Amino acid sequence: MNKPLRRIAIFCGLLVLALLVRDNYLQYVKADSLRTDTLNRRVAIERYAAPRGDIIVDGNPITGSTEVKHGDFKYKRTYKDGPMWAPVTGYSSQAFGGTQLENLDDDILTGNDDRLFFRNTLDMITGKPKQGGNVVTTLNGAAQKAAYDGLKKQGGKGAVVALEPSTGKILALASFPSYDPSSFAGNTDADAAARNKLLKENNPADPTLNRALRETYPPGSTFKVVTAAAALENGKYTSADQPTDSPLPWIMPGTTRPLPNEGNLPCKNATMRVALQYSCNTVFGKIGADLGNDKMLEEAKKFGFDAEQFTPVRSNA
Repeated sequence: MNKPLRRIAIFCGLLVLALLVRDNYLQYVKADSLRTDTLNRRVAIERYAAPRGDIIVDGNPITGSTEVKHGDFKYKRTYKDGPMWAPVTGYSSQAFGGTQLENLDDDILTGNDDRLFFRNTLDMITGKPKQGGNVVTTLNGAAQKAAYDGLKKQGGKGAVVALEPSTGKILALASFPSYDPSSFAGNTDADAAARNKLLKENNPADPTLNRALRETYPPGSTFKVVTAAAALENGKYTSADQPTDSPLPWIMPGTTRPLPNEGNLPCKNATMRVALQYSCNTVFGKIGADLGNDKMLEEAKKFGFDAEQFTPVRSNA
């Protein structure tokens, strides 16, 4: 073989080698990232090719899916009592992605979670269409409705969270004002317009803000539970039914100002049980002052203050 032909053969061989290296790199090294790339239209089409699993409250779904009559996305999300449940469910939108449980448990809801492998395999063998898995919550429908209706009646802005004390289960988690996630679950111009109306720059009420999890509020009278626990654990009182040495009025240390109660309440030397019932500022203010900052801080940290929380959405320390 003469020299020019040998050079051409070597060059062609290098081109074939480069092609093989590139092909293997795409198929094995980059396969997962390309498969899950948000710009890969096939990923999005597959994502909405089957109904999502549901979010369950009291054994019943508070979400659903409906078939879309246009475009290449077959199903979109629907919500029952959307504004009431939005702080819990978040939204799942073909155009804007997802938040809250819709985002955190997306692998389960789309049916792609490894925990559904056995079921998915059986469905594939038996010819059943792919289906999403359900997410079962600890929420109580009646408690959630009472919380949301109360906030709505009160007006303004606010949040309500109800917990089961013995386990920490979330029974209600409401925020007001709220929004309907169904209003922008698709990817049309109407969905985009509906979402834009909810953004803070276009709506000062900021209805998409989850005030139950994304705002930091003073604990207020709920902190009296922490104060009561600190009193019992540090031996200041041996029982919640033991009278407290709490004068009325009570002057806060270092000041000349009485700490007021909310009205004419039976707070003088009240037991902690009665003081908690009537939310006596004087009783718990004095207990906190008597125990001192170090003991109160130690007890507060036991309750999770000053620590990041997962509920299941991360909240501020």
